[in-house]
Amino acid sequence: MSLEIVPLYSVPFAALYFVLSVRAIGARRAGRKAIGPIGEAALDRRLRVHGNFAEYVPFVLLLLAFAELRGAPAAGLHVACVILLAARLAHAWGVSQTAENFRFRVAGMGGTFTALWSALAMIVATYL
Repeated sequence: MSLEIVPLYSVPFAALYFVLSVRAIGARRAGRKAIGPIGEAALDRRLRVHGNFAEYVPFVLLLLAFAELRGAPAAGLHVACVILLAARLAHAWGVSQTAENFRFRVAGMGGTFTALWSALAMIVATYL
């Protein structure tokens, strides 16, 4: 088995991570603070969007790669990757807004958890 599907989706995730990283660096420069919270809501939100992405996306992509290596169905992998990408975009948008509309955050985390559990289910299914 080889990886054909998940690496394709890693490209938009890497691009989004780059954008979020540049925004986080800009927030640190604007806040003149190298580490820790900046103390200004809009700038601190940029840091959390970046951090939350870094906390979830690599782990879920790794699980999806494991599922692919185990022979999970291509359609399931595509669906989980698209859900994860849409979820992370929604989360980034929602949390970035100072006057936050929690629907975007909730949808983002719901989609992230859906992709995570889908990956887990596909992995387990390959052992049955």
